[in-house]
Amino acid sequence: MPQDDQRQTTVEAGAGAAQDPASAGQGAEASVDPIAETLALLTAERDELKDRTLRTLAEMENLRRRTEREVADARTYAVTNFARDVLNVADNIRRALDSVPADAKASADGALKGLIDGIELTERDLAKTLERHGVKIVEPQGQKFDPNRHQAMFEVPNPDVPAGTVVQVVQSGYVIGDRVLRPALVGVAKGGPKAAANPADAA
Repeated sequence: MPQDDQRQTTVEAGAGAAQDPASAGQGAEASVDPIAETLALLTAERDELKDRTLRTLAEMENLRRRTEREVADARTYAVTNFARDVLNVADNIRRALDSVPADAKASADGALKGLIDGIELTERDLAKTLERHGVKIVEPQGQKFDPNRHQAMFEVPNPDVPAGTVVQVVQSGYVIGDRVLRPALVGVAKGGPKAAANPADAA
């Protein structure tokens, strides 16, 4: 009997030894999990930082473009208020020239002719100076009325031109860059022929 007990103890020890590798394997797997978890966390953090960096770069690019646009607008429209005040000078010069009768202007000589020529030269130089700073005159005579650039003062019955055509300019308009500095004051044709119908629309 003692030998049987010893044999049984040896078998149980062997069985225990046979089960140890599995337990060791489970321990190894348990030790791998924290590494994988840490790697996953680091990968997620990397992706988040990458996304945040890309967003920051995009925002900086948008800011750069917006700043460039604002600087360009400031450069283009910086003289807006000054130019608007100078338009009164241009109007007065034009009124002075228009106040001289055509026959008197044609027959002028001596000092009067020199005065008229000097005023016309001043008007041309003023127009060139304004244009160098982006201010251009709007002369809509004969054009279709544009409410964005023109201001209608009255209507003129004129069957010879299409309705809505500018037939008289009371005061010239001006633009600076893409903006209207002052709309042109105009008279618009009324009751003229209608625009030809489009055959495709009629069909």
